[in-house]
Amino acid sequence: MDYMTIDGRCVPIEGEKNILAVIRKAGIDLPTFCYHSELSVYGACRMCVVEDDRGRIFASCSEQPRPGMVINTTSPKIRKYRKLIIELLLASHCRDCTVCTRNGNCALQDIAFKVGIHAVRFLNNRKEVPIDISSPCIVRDPNKCILCGDCVRTCSEIQAVGAIDFVNRGSKAEVSPAFGKCLDETDCVGCGQCRVSCPTGAISVRTNVTDIWNAIADPNIRVVAQIAPAVRLAVGDKFGFSKGTNTMGKLVAALRLMGFDKVYDTNFGADLTVIEESKEFVERLEKNENLPLFTSCCPGWVKFCETKFPEFVDNISTCRSPQGMFSAVVKEYFARDDEAEGKKTFVVSIMPCTAKKAEILRPDNFTDGRQDTDRVITTIEIIRMIRQAGIKFDEIESESPDMPFGVASGAASIFGVTGGVTEAVLRHISQKKDYQTLSQIRFSGVRGNEGIKETSVMLGDREVKIAVVNGLANAAELLNKIKANEAYYDFVEVMACRNGCIAGGGQPLPIGPRTKAIRMEGIYTVDRESQIRYSIDNPMLKETYDSIIAGKEHKLLHRNLD
Repeated sequence: MDYMTIDGRCVPIEGEKNILAVIRKAGIDLPTFCYHSELSVYGACRMCVVEDDRGRIFASCSEQPRPGMVINTTSPKIRKYRKLIIELLLASHCRDCTVCTRNGNCALQDIAFKVGIHAVRFLNNRKEVPIDISSPCIVRDPNKCILCGDCVRTCSEIQAVGAIDFVNRGSKAEVSPAFGKCLDETDCVGCGQCRVSCPTGAISVRTNVTDIWNAIADPNIRVVAQIAPAVRLAVGDKFGFSKGTNTMGKLVAALRLMGFDKVYDTNFGADLTVIEESKEFVERLEKNENLPLFTSCCPGWVKFCETKFPEFVDNISTCRSPQGMFSAVVKEYFARDDEAEGKKTFVVSIMPCTAKKAEILRPDNFTDGRQDTDRVITTIEIIRMIRQAGIKFDEIESESPDMPFGVASGAASIFGVTGGVTEAVLRHISQKKDYQTLSQIRFSGVRGNEGIKETSVMLGDREVKIAVVNGLANAAELLNKIKANEAYYDFVEVMACRNGCIAGGGQPLPIGPRTKAIRMEGIYTVDRESQIRYSIDNPMLKETYDSIIAGKEHKLLHRNLD
């Protein structure tokens, strides 16, 4: 086995692509801004520089390990070098850290402390740039950008959108949409993955917290919350719970303490989606038209398809997302009470996704001109609200969601992971509904982290070909194959974010491979422990269809495409 020497210790080389990986394997956590294992190597921040035995300094992320190399990660020269880099970054960086959304969770702040920066010798002579608040999903503050390029590479390499890039050169360089446009003038899909990769507060979630507090304080407004499946597995991260802990009960209790009138489960909307999307899929199969059927639960994907692959728009399911279906049904449910009491029902959707903030503004998600979901707040925003309310989240007792929309199946809960929508639909259209069928579907190939998964199942006498995609670059690859007649599918599930909603743009950071794996397992645990495994077995669905939805299925549950 080949070895290299790192800080006086022999460390084996076991196929690592760069020296940085070997160093971290040795238990040394070199700081980085621009290095991400899922992105191309950029080598711009220079924080991971090391020194070899010949005095040569280089970035360890972009250098291949070679047998016999002798590396020093903490020599006086290296420590001085890193400290100077941080000072120069801070010299052109907005220093309003106390009011920054990333205060206490900022890579620049953390590394400055680690390298021993207690004062900055240089003045900030950088001209202040206007903050871009044009997007309903995210806010871009160029004054906090350190030009690491993480957002640029994420947008182009993982999401294939390319809404932002580097412009200008030298001291005038900045990250921006082309031609100085605002984000809402680009093809940005609002997925928020740029915010996930940003190490500072240069890209943050567009917040609606103040609107929610104002609604709660208004006695003429009935404030109703719906909670998405991926949220309950991430909220606990910031309150001392181990990653992946299901904190749904505590979240419900916290919302009631804040003043929410009703707290429901978005999973009920997911059960509705399973019923409607399965019905639409079977109808398309019978007619053999507009295939493959593309899922419509992910608004980032829907916009991506509309802007990049408009020829496939008719293939997207007409079903609203679980959020959209749920809000429309809730507004219908309270319509008579609102009229009788002179109140207004205000639906707040708590989501892991930033793109959901844009979805609620789409006219095709309105009912008779009425906006069904009034506001969307992300997981990090509800965490902020819990803290603002002074609630001791780890100490409050768990409570159950309100009826009649507090009951949901395990099939609905798995919407939070890639492959979950497909698995739930397969459960519904399967002829048998028993434990053996659940196991067969589980191992059919729809689960896993792969960017593109393919499988096939028998539906009667017909073989149904299925693809499950996560990450928009992977979606683009698949769509190009379909266009070129190199691949054929009957059903395609697409989620904009890698690994699905558990890694959405509004989730708490960091979201590394370990966190994703734990959250995914948490979602499947909720499903396994559910007494109801099939959407059709949800006892409240039939009552809802018979009493609230009857004769209004298209109006309430499907997008208004007229």
